[in-house]
Amino acid sequence: MKLGVLCSGGKDSIFSCGMAMDREEVACLITVHAENEESYLFHTPNVRLVRLQAEAAELPLVETESAGRKEEELADLGRALDLARERYGIEGVVTGAILSVYQASRIQRLCRERSLWCFNPLWHTGQETYMQALIGTGYEILVSGVFSAPFDASWLGRRIDARALALLKQYAEQYRITLTGEGGEYETFVADAPFFNKRIEVMRAESEYRNFRGVYRITDARLVEK
Repeated sequence: MKLGVLCSGGKDSIFSCGMAMDREEVACLITVHAENEESYLFHTPNVRLVRLQAEAAELPLVETESAGRKEEELADLGRALDLARERYGIEGVVTGAILSVYQASRIQRLCRERSLWCFNPLWHTGQETYMQALIGTGYEILVSGVFSAPFDASWLGRRIDARALALLKQYAEQYRITLTGEGGEYETFVADAPFFNKRIEVMRAESEYRNFRGVYRITDARLVEK
């Protein structure tokens, strides 16, 4: 089955892409660029660098734009799915949804209207097991945004490794955040994955932080040999 992977550049969509590649044919990545940083449906930090991830994975990329207005976003995503089916003949869609019923239900509805299969390979997965799998299998994950207590500015651009995971577990216990950031507490960018033929090297980045909210914007990056 030919699949299109909804890709934000973050760990969940990239890991789901890897899972899909193990089972079926991934025909393309699909990305929507939302102007609204408070988008309910789309991940926004560094999303334009999905182009480098697609190149690193040697996959085509379907890109569309969205104003990021609630509910209107669905029509924008639907347009992206239509383009992916037209260009690459996709028969199904893969998402990185873990707990978000809001996200999963709306994408499932769009797929159902188009007679596309919808796969959520991480749905209700064990969060700690999943995070350990990311680290243990060689994913290079950078924190691209933080949006809640107790995250301070030092998290921006930080790589999620075993030490960072230990802190995240502590935060989950003390502050009731979701370990995976599925509640919107933090967002990520994947610089390398096992199925990338090259890795992404960050050349320049800018950080903005205030009152437990901050974004790590990568302003220059390139592909390098692994």
